[in-house]
Formats: sequence, structure tokens, C-alpha cells
Amino acid sequence: MFLTLAVVVVLSVLLAGASQAGPEMDPYKILGATRTASQAEIKKVYKRLAKEWHPDKNKNPGAEDMFIKITKSYEILSNEEKRSNYDRYGQTDDTQPYSSSRYGHRHDSFYFDESFFNFPFNSKNHRDFADSRYILHFNQYVSDVVPDSYKRPYLIKITSDWCFSCIHIEPVWKEVVQEMETLGVGIGVVDVGYERRLANHLGAHRTPSILGVINGKVTFFHYAVAKEHLRQFVEDLLPQRLVDRVTDKNDLQFLNSWHELNKPHVLLFDQVPVVPLLFKLTAFAYKDYLQFGYVDQGLSETADLQKQFNINTYAPTMLVFKENTDKPADIIQAKGMKKQIIDEFMSNNKFLLAPRLVNQKLFDELCPVKQFHRRRKYCVLLITGDDETFSFGNQAFLSFASTNTKDVLRFAYVYQRLQQPLCDILVQNKDSTQSHPQVVILERRSAAGKALFKPVTAWNGSEEDKQCLLEELERLQKDPSILIHDAMLPELNNEFASMFVIRWIYASYDYLSEVIDDILHNNWREMMPLLSLIFSALFILFGTVVIQAFSDSSDDKQTKPKAKEGTKAENGSPGASSTSSRPPKKNFVEVTELTDITYISNLVKLRPGHMNIVLVLTDASKNILLSKFAKEVYSFTGSFTLHFSFLNIDKHCEWMHILLEYAQDATQIDADEDDGSHHKMDFTGFVLALNGHKKYFCLFKPVYTGEDFDNKSSEDEGGSSGGRSRSSSRDDHPPRKSNKSRSLSTLQIHHKLDRLGLWMERLMEGTLPRYYIPSWPGLDKITPGK
Repeated sequence: MFLTLAVVVVLSVLLAGASQAGPEMDPYKILGATRTASQAEIKKVYKRLAKEWHPDKNKNPGAEDMFIKITKSYEILSNEEKRSNYDRYGQTDDTQPYSSSRYGHRHDSFYFDESFFNFPFNSKNHRDFADSRYILHFNQYVSDVVPDSYKRPYLIKITSDWCFSCIHIEPVWKEVVQEMETLGVGIGVVDVGYERRLANHLGAHRTPSILGVINGKVTFFHYAVAKEHLRQFVEDLLPQRLVDRVTDKNDLQFLNSWHELNKPHVLLFDQVPVVPLLFKLTAFAYKDYLQFGYVDQGLSETADLQKQFNINTYAPTMLVFKENTDKPADIIQAKGMKKQIIDEFMSNNKFLLAPRLVNQKLFDELCPVKQFHRRRKYCVLLITGDDETFSFGNQAFLSFASTNTKDVLRFAYVYQRLQQPLCDILVQNKDSTQSHPQVVILERRSAAGKALFKPVTAWNGSEEDKQCLLEELERLQKDPSILIHDAMLPELNNEFASMFVIRWIYASYDYLSEVIDDILHNNWREMMPLLSLIFSALFILFGTVVIQAFSDSSDDKQTKPKAKEGTKAENGSPGASSTSSRPPKKNFVEVTELTDITYISNLVKLRPGHMNIVLVLTDASKNILLSKFAKEVYSFTGSFTLHFSFLNIDKHCEWMHILLEYAQDATQIDADEDDGSHHKMDFTGFVLALNGHKKYFCLFKPVYTGEDFDNKSSEDEGGSSGGRSRSSSRDDHPPRKSNKSRSLSTLQIHHKLDRLGLWMERLMEGTLPRYYIPSWPGLDKITPGK
């Protein structure tokens, strides 16, 4: 019992000491804000308290300490990241900012040593050197790391608190960081517990993870964490075409490409067969300014190059060639080349002696905008052509530039044909499309394009031209006011824009390589969006093909029974009359039967602006007329205002007569002087265009174009133009009665709808006569004719 009481007392003392060791201030209490307060409310409270407790206005002895606490509290709560950390863990980014000791907290006479509970994990208060020096935040990654990744690759470790596996890779990681940082590789560490947003942005969902970032693209490391593997991973991040292999066979081709690429060329001589990683990283950093080549001194194919430039075989040698390919413009040789020395060497040789202005970026760097009086840069610009006739003058300008190199002067030339807008402003002779070469001195005054310039002389490359230009440059150093002209320079055309396609091909190749690499290493979480897109596209394509295949097969099966039904109908088989009231469904036209069930929806209550095209047929002519009807109206099925139906005259003969009696010209439409009973009128092949909303219809009467076409062509005019031609139609065709019987041949029935396509065109144009009726007769009240 006594032992238990003693343990309780000891634990109470320890817990009390631990609680007292925590932060001494609560930013919410100091500012008097709730945990749900918005940023606007916190800012308003802070301004009020800052004015109240400012030491200059408040003479209270504790005003200064209170003002500091108010300021620190506002720094925590105004930053969403720090505020979130405080709400979750009760800590800020500072490690125990209010404690008096780094490793423990002393209160009165009791000392609580935190090392009693210290475990070797990546907790925030006991981070390794990499965690503290290279910790990344989301805003820092977006604003700094991503833009910088276009100049150097980044190696980033994903870790978290209480990560057991992170302990095992820490020694290797520390060794790799020390080596890679000296080579120029960027290093970063992301703590998932504190930077969940950045981890999700990178696609890192497990710890520990190592990834590389180059050109804004993230690549994960999938191999065992070893120094050699990580070094190879960084090397694989770099593009494959950074450094060219140069031998005695291709050295002239490599060096003479300076004119085409408009870049100086760098050659590294070394005895190792593999291009050093430092040289590859340097080539990536200066890829926009320099072209790089590597010479392996151990190969017999490079012996002539080593003799030509007198290369020392005991130390790496780096040569820079500009316009003169026989003699290097600069040289550096050292047994252990450091990155700082190489960077300085490259920065001093980024441009040719007289480069060609090919884009605005080069113009901005070569001829920068004036900032201070002592940092003036004058650009001596030769406006010339790219023909062979200008080569002498261009070479003379290059010779002049090489003998007059000064810090304040930059020499360049521009092709007038490729940079016409700029040349039109600077050249004196604006009348001719291709003027003579001319030298212009200019000084840029603003980034918007304002510049001062003066045309110096027409340039032919003679000694007089050189002397005149030299005198003007000497005058310029004494009196900058000789630049008397000012203008707004336009933005230069990008002459290398045609290389975009090649760059796009290279980028596509790199992306496909990355995708294949991710698939091989089962990085399914990062690959899920791409795989989902691919499978969705394949599913849609496969589903479309399958549906189309089944649709075609079903249509073929339906075509055969229809042909058999048509044969039976021609022979007068009773099976044709027993077919379903719903016609066979075509794959290009949907036709429904007009019955007492569909009569209301398809006619009486048809939406305004819609019309129902109704074919009148019999049981015997059903299949033949429907097939012909579908072909004639097929081109009009794209209209959403047209609906297609058919009416069986054997069942609803009386409806047809009543409809025509309601019409204004009924006596001219269906009157038959020779026959007093209109029940014998044959309506087979008639087509009605019914407008249910406005209560009118247009009528098409069949035309027999298959036989005696010349004598019967006027019937179509009668069916489409009203009663004026109906009487002539009757007079011209006395033998019609014999053709109205049920024994009409299949050929005659088929040709009844030959002119339907033309009639439909006139219907869409609105030129057909309209027959208005007071109301639509009902099908359910009419006694069928059969």
C-alpha cells in the first residue's frame, strides 16, 4: 500500500513538472480571440491591442513584454500553417520558444530531464541536421524549388514523426546529401505531419520516400536506399542529350556548329570513360547558353585532339571555344575542379564575342536596361543579312568586336529579314525592304522597350568603316548624349521557335519513359489517374464497337422476316394482316402506327412547331410502302420537329373521308364525278403532314413515275398545290380507276412515293398549301372499314 502511494506521488510530481515545462502563453488568450475567429477578426483585435500596449504610448513597466507577446501571438495566428500546428500540437515553428533550457526545464528546485522520454525518432524538437536545414514548406516549394528545378535537380526526402524506417536510411541520406550538395543538387525534406498539403501535392503517401524534381516534374526513387543507387538516380533525372561525345572524327562538326546554335562550345578533357556527374549538372544549368562536349582521353580516337590543344593528361581540362574554332577563348585546368570555380568560368563565357540576336531573352541579357549611371551597357548592333554577299562585312564586324572588348560595350548582329520590326525602327533607309548593312549604337532605358540610339555608319567592313565606328565609341565614352534618337523597341521574334516540335518530341519521350518506369515499379497510387483515363477510353471504344456489332446483326436478322412478309402480302396471304400493329423498326427511321391509343399524343396534343408525317397504307402494301417511305424521308430525320407515323386505311377509312370533308377544298381533293360513293376512293400511298397545334394539314398524292411518267407528272403538282390542278389531273388520267384496285403490281405500289422527297423539301420550305380544319376527328369514334 505504501509502495503504491509512493509511485502515485512520484508520477504526480513528474506530470506536474512536464505540464509546467510546456509553453507559457496561449496566443488566443493573449489576443482575447476564440479558436474559431476569422483572420479579419484576429487582425482587428491585434491592431487594437497593439495601439493599447505600444511602449511609446503605454508607460506601464510590463507594456513592452506584453507588446512582444501580442506581436508573437499575431504572428502565430495570422499564419494558417503556424496556427494549424498550434491547434493540433500546441507548438509553433520555434522549438520551445519560451523555455529557459534546450534540453530540459527547471522550475524551482525540480529538474525534469526530457532525455528520460527521448526516443531516436524524427520528432520536431530533435530533428537531424537535414531536417532542420532543408525543411520545405508548400509556398517555398512552389515559389523557389519549382523555378530553380529548371537549372538544377532536387533530391527530396519524405519523412514523418515516429517513422521507424526513416532511422535506417538516415546514415545513407546524410552521406548522399553531403556529396550531392557540393555538386550543386538541391536538397529538401518534407515532414508529412506538418506539411500534409505539400506531400499530397508531390504525390507522396508513404514514409520514408525519396523523390527527385527536375523541370517541375516529380520522379520517385524505387530502389534500395544506397549511395550508388541514389547517385545513379540523380544522374538519370538529367536529360540524355546534354553532353556530346567528341572524337577526332566529329570535332570539327561540333565546334563549327557555333554559328547555327549561336552558342559558345565547351570541351572537357578527362581520363574517365563516363562523363562526370559534376559536368552533367553544369551542362544542365547552362544548357541555354553553352553547348557541351566530352573528350575521353583514354581513347585512341582522341589522340589528335589532345595534341592539337596540348592537353595535360594528369588533370581535367576545360576549354571554351567561341567564333574561333582553332584557338580556345578561355581555359581552366585543375585536378579537383570545384563547382564554384566552374560556375564562375561558365558565367564569364556565356556569350559569343558578337552573338546574333535570336530572341528577346538573349537581348535582355546581352543589352540590359540601364539601372545606374556607372552600370551603363551600350549595345553595338550590326543590321545585316544572311546571304553570302554579307559574309565579308559580318566577318569584319566580328574582327572589330574581338579587338575592342570592354565591359561597357556589347557587340551583336541581327538579320534584317528575320527581325524586320526592330530593323525598321533602327535603320536609316526605310524605303528599301533590304537596305545595306548598318551599325547602330543603342542604350536601353526601360524594360517596356524605350531606348536611345544613333545610326553610326553604313557598314561594308572597310578600314574607313572601322575607324568611323571607333571614333564614335570614343565620343560615346566622353559624352553619352550623342545618342539623339529615342524609340520604343518591339519584342524580338523567336528565331528558334521551329525547334518547339523537336523539344515536344523529346518531352514526350521522357514522359513515356517515366510512365513505363512507374508501371514496372508498381507505383500504382501515382499512376491511378493515368490508368483510369486509359481504361475509360478503352471501355468507351470497346463498348461502342460491341453495341454497333450487335445492332448490325439484329438489323440483318430483322431484314429477312420483312422480306418474307412482303412476299406473302403480294400473294394475298392472310398472314400479312395478322402482323403486329407496330411496324418493323428501321435503323435509320423510327415510324409508329397512328391508332386510337397514340392518336392523342402524336396528333391532338403535339407540341407547337412539331409536325407528324403520316403515310396512308393497307395491309397488303404495308411492307413495300414502309421501305420506300423510310428511304425518301431519311434525309429529313435530323430535324427534331418531325415525327413519322403510318395509318392503316383498312381500319380507319372513314377517318380519312371525314378529314377531307373538314378541309376547305374537300370537294376538289376527293370528289369523283364518275363515282358517287367515295368509299371506293383508294388512299394508298397518300402522305399527310399534320400540324396538331394549328389544326392544318398538307397532302401528298402518289405519282406513278414507274410507267407513263410524262402523262402523270402533273399529279404531284395537284397534290401539293391545291384544287387548281386537281380537275386537270382527273381529265388527264381516265384509266386511273383500273389502277386503284388491290391487284396493283408491286412495281406500281413502289413508285407511288417517287416524288415524296421533293414534296418534303417544299414542306420544309413552307411553300405547300395548307388545309385548315375546325377540329381533329377521333379515331376511337370511327367504325373501322373492315
